[in-house]
Amino acid sequence: MPGPRQVLVRVRAASLNRRDIMLMEGTYPLPARPGVVPLVDGVGEVIGLGEGVTRAALGDRVMGTYFVGWNDGPQTQELTRQQYGATRDGWLATYILLEEESVVQAPPHLTDAEAAALTCAGLVAWAGLTKPVPVGPADTVLTVGTGPVGLFAVQHAKMLGARVISITSSPEKRERLRKLGADEVVDRTETPDWEHTVLELTGGLGVERVVDAVGKRTVPKSLAATAYNGQVVLIGAFPAEPGQHLADPLGGKYVGLRRIAVGSRADLEFMNRTMAEHRMRPVIDRVYPFERAVEAFEYFDGGDPLGKVVLTLY
Repeated sequence: MPGPRQVLVRVRAASLNRRDIMLMEGTYPLPARPGVVPLVDGVGEVIGLGEGVTRAALGDRVMGTYFVGWNDGPQTQELTRQQYGATRDGWLATYILLEEESVVQAPPHLTDAEAAALTCAGLVAWAGLTKPVPVGPADTVLTVGTGPVGLFAVQHAKMLGARVISITSSPEKRERLRKLGADEVVDRTETPDWEHTVLELTGGLGVERVVDAVGKRTVPKSLAATAYNGQVVLIGAFPAEPGQHLADPLGGKYVGLRRIAVGSRADLEFMNRTMAEHRMRPVIDRVYPFERAVEAFEYFDGGDPLGKVVLTLY
């Protein structure tokens, strides 16, 4: 039963992130609590309310935040230490107990599978494009990577009115990115020095914002493709790669290089409202029933999905 200011939720769907694999492998910056229930992405129905709860009602369809106590304002190291699916039990279960401050209403236009895909990849892409100030119609955004974060970045950037250039690695992914709204797509297998192509596409000026969800090996190219006073946002917790280092990555430019960690409850609510207004739907690659969770993890880890991998509990 929920305690004071806690909410009991019957899980309807949950989805996987690279972070969940890293927690299992021990390569995530925050160690997982022994025996913790995994997964930070999910959606479900409120079936129990603790004393004093005002942010939810019985029957509400809700999701949870990534961090237990980061509601708004600047992130601190202390706030990052409490995460669902890492130090608090997550969504790979029939029920989840959320702290009231973690509860967020799910966008009503989305299916359960779609609503279960937002908390991690959807929100971190959103934060990368809206902080410290949102991109807009005057900006060009470069997305690097075609995992869930990269796909969300394309969709969010188009919702915000920006021009989007995307880097990918295959004709199939190139076509998918165009359908999502990317204005130009560069295939890195055909154009290894894609940063030069991005500069050409922007008249030699570079892009105002880069959302780089690949990691350290693409940082020099992302920086080279960035405009004066532009920003490169690194997304993800990247395992160390022996022998790798970046020599003078800024190349003399005044460039903001940020590494961000998802977002606050206020960020999640802002994203959800905007998605509902624009009727935006996340990209779902495959949906598995709960009893095939092991198969879902195996596919996610080795199958090169294009979009979110979701588990449903019906």
